[in-house]
Amino acid sequence: MPKDVITPRARDYNQWYLDIVREADMAEVAEVVRGCIVFKPTGWALWELMQRGLDERIKETGHANVQFPLLIPKSFIMKEAEHVAGFAPEVAEVTRAGGEELAEPYVIRPTSETIIGHFYSKWIRSYRDLPLLYNQWCNVMRWELRTRPFLRTAEFIWQEGHTAHATEEDAEAETLKILYDVYADFAEKEMAVPVIRGLKTEKEKFPGALRSYCIEAMMQDGRALQAGTSHNLGQNFARAFDITYTDQSNTVQYCWTTSWGVSTRLIGALIMTHSDDEGLVLPPRLAPIQVVVVPIYKNDEERVRVLEAVGRMTAGWKGRLRFKVDDRDNFTPGFKYNEWELKGVPLRVEVGPRDVDKGSVAVARRDIPGREGKSIVPQEGLTERLLGLLDEIQAGLFQRALAFREAHTAVVSSYEELKQQIERGFAIAYWDGSSEDEKRIQEETRATIRCIPLDQPGTVGTCVYTGRETTRQVVFARAY
Repeated sequence: MPKDVITPRARDYNQWYLDIVREADMAEVAEVVRGCIVFKPTGWALWELMQRGLDERIKETGHANVQFPLLIPKSFIMKEAEHVAGFAPEVAEVTRAGGEELAEPYVIRPTSETIIGHFYSKWIRSYRDLPLLYNQWCNVMRWELRTRPFLRTAEFIWQEGHTAHATEEDAEAETLKILYDVYADFAEKEMAVPVIRGLKTEKEKFPGALRSYCIEAMMQDGRALQAGTSHNLGQNFARAFDITYTDQSNTVQYCWTTSWGVSTRLIGALIMTHSDDEGLVLPPRLAPIQVVVVPIYKNDEERVRVLEAVGRMTAGWKGRLRFKVDDRDNFTPGFKYNEWELKGVPLRVEVGPRDVDKGSVAVARRDIPGREGKSIVPQEGLTERLLGLLDEIQAGLFQRALAFREAHTAVVSSYEELKQQIERGFAIAYWDGSSEDEKRIQEETRATIRCIPLDQPGTVGTCVYTGRETTRQVVFARAY
């Protein structure tokens, strides 16, 4: 496999990304269906592991999985004014079915607050029914004009949690629990992607929400990617759909609801955080194949000896390592090395006749290309050595991404400094502006306030745009 199939990042970052998606067998653009993609084996296997890790965390926090219809009556979408205004340009409608015009069009779900609100209004009667903690894994449709595999497609796959509570305090606690204990924890521990936990501004919050929280990650081109959102919906949808309960005083009250979701754009975040000009780089905890073993031989006698040794070495790996023995005879070892490097396998073990004789193997790390990442190690104790290396790679990828973010983040004190800093990464600034001020900055710089970090310094500073004193800092960046 030639090594020049990936466009260097420095030459064309966007093409580099598309090359990795294609060459690592992750996805293909579905040209017959506008704005959609086909998940290929590497991409789907990665999503399965992501889904597993997220699903475990969601269930550990007390939520149960459910499934709601894909089609939503259009009248439901129209019930919450701010919500419909936010999603109107992205909605796809079904107007005919069974050869006839429908009495009422259906909307292909862009998100499920409305139809779930309808059923919650039927299911919740008393304070004893609360909290209601449900989540669904599904696909949604948003008619995006500009698409990019995983990052923004017309159809995408995600989870969306929807909960109902008796008080605003309970809803707020739920919203933050998901942000910290599920999304941020998964991003940093499994994806090795450092994230900023923050509150969205009024301009950037989810349509119909009381408050929106997010995790923001920095990609290798200095741009931000919103990796997950968690919304306190207040009582807006409860009032629109009459989601009420009778409290302990026998008084009817509106519920407080939340919604939260992450999607397959996490795959895009993973690619753009860790990968290099040789191809995909995957953190071991999410790598579909953690270790690939490449037997090396020239004839049948060597083949038998080497594969027997490989069989002994890998006998105890099942259940401890996700591994593959690449014993294909129709490809050279060099071709196999390049293929598995391109697909991001964290460790490669090479075994030839001399290794069998010496009781050793060669181990190559994907995170350290070339000779520096390759070593000769004994076959004895190999399993524990590989497990240790995988932990080392996982931690190293996180630290490398964190160091990159820190090197490309700066505190700015003037609007001119802000404009200069967003060319290279994140700009942290004191902020006391309005939504109109945000809009003007976006028009002038193409940067937005990604979030108001929940971890604030508590010091007084001067707003980068209005000149007023404030204690609030925000993060400006261009974003995907």
